[in-house]
Amino acid sequence: MNVHETEKLYALFEFSGISQADGAEDADIIIFNTCCVREGAETRVIGNLGIIKKLKEKKPSLIVAVCGCMTQQQAVAEKLHKRCPFINIITGTYKLSRLPEMVKRIESGEKYIFDLELDLTVPCGINVAKRSDNVNNFVNIMYGCNNFCTYCIVPYVKGRERSRRKGDIIEEVRQLINGGCKEITLLGQNVNSYNDGDNDFYTLLNEISDIEGDFWIKFMTSHPKDLSDKVIDLIAEKDRLAHYIHLPLQSGSDRILALMNRKYDIAAYMKKIDRIKKKMPDAGLTSDIIVGFPTETEEDYLLTEKAVRQVQYNNLFTFIYSKRSGTPAAIMEGQVPEETKKERIARLISVQAEIANKKAAECIGKTYKVLCDSRDGKTLTGKTSDDRVIVFESEDKDLYNKFVNVKVTNVKNSKLYGKAVK
Repeated sequence: MNVHETEKLYALFEFSGISQADGAEDADIIIFNTCCVREGAETRVIGNLGIIKKLKEKKPSLIVAVCGCMTQQQAVAEKLHKRCPFINIITGTYKLSRLPEMVKRIESGEKYIFDLELDLTVPCGINVAKRSDNVNNFVNIMYGCNNFCTYCIVPYVKGRERSRRKGDIIEEVRQLINGGCKEITLLGQNVNSYNDGDNDFYTLLNEISDIEGDFWIKFMTSHPKDLSDKVIDLIAEKDRLAHYIHLPLQSGSDRILALMNRKYDIAAYMKKIDRIKKKMPDAGLTSDIIVGFPTETEEDYLLTEKAVRQVQYNNLFTFIYSKRSGTPAAIMEGQVPEETKKERIARLISVQAEIANKKAAECIGKTYKVLCDSRDGKTLTGKTSDDRVIVFESEDKDLYNKFVNVKVTNVKNSKLYGKAVK
């Protein structure tokens, strides 16, 4: 999401007559588009601002702006202003489209802008963005979140769910496809709960899949409680909907899931998984897991291991629980020691590596439709419909942003290698 928000910022500035600099040393304006989902992201912002302070001392006219989720938190934004008074603009997630205007105000003589005002209107029309390539383009379908998982800061900094109009999304996707895009990822904190008042996620997906062209549609992120059977069946039915579903589990323990306020239990989650596998035996499944949530016991952790082994994910994104100020989990009793978290996540990574290696070996001899994302034509790489990365050989090196059939000939650990075939 931050990648796509930055693409939109580039487009907004270019429309205002401001072009991208080659680097920080050459820039007149430096913008930090921040994230606050994990503590490490905030730490990196502070570290990088220290470097920018030195540039500002050499070039007092340099305009420094910090925006995004981190600075949407009032207390964090105020603390940042006191710690880094050289910052010219501090704003949050709601005013990104106003940044070029804010820059002009600073250029006109204003010393400092601090604007965290909420704006819950849904953008109308096409989102203009300066996209970095044509292989995989992002399209926002909704903003915000209503779920309030106890570990997550997102609803507090992104606001409640707001869905774009279906017609605007369809037109944006159509323009991208007409421009040569082969893969589009629909973005939302919970795409399954998309609803513009007249159309739900099923209706949106169905209409997008009927657009003419040779392309794939992927989406993220899905909340398990809202992934409907009819959406699963639609993905299985429509060729243009990639057979890839990212379905965050977070924990294998019903007790921990309840504390997380995830609103499903393991039985309900596995029922969704069973339907996906029944309808799409070739589906690629990935997930997020949080290890070390407050009060997590060894038994709770082992239930997570059990769930991971049962599902057999292609890939797993594992995280050590990190306190986020302002969330209920941050003040829960029973915080798990850091050493225990690290030990458990190492074990889980080992379990997933074993599964991924086994699943990769099962691909040998099979042929997949692959979207090539190699620009240089030397080492050819691409992704399959189920989101596997594959390195392959081909006599034709001019395959960037093209679909090609690739037969898997070898694997190294979980990485696929193959050759293009007719």
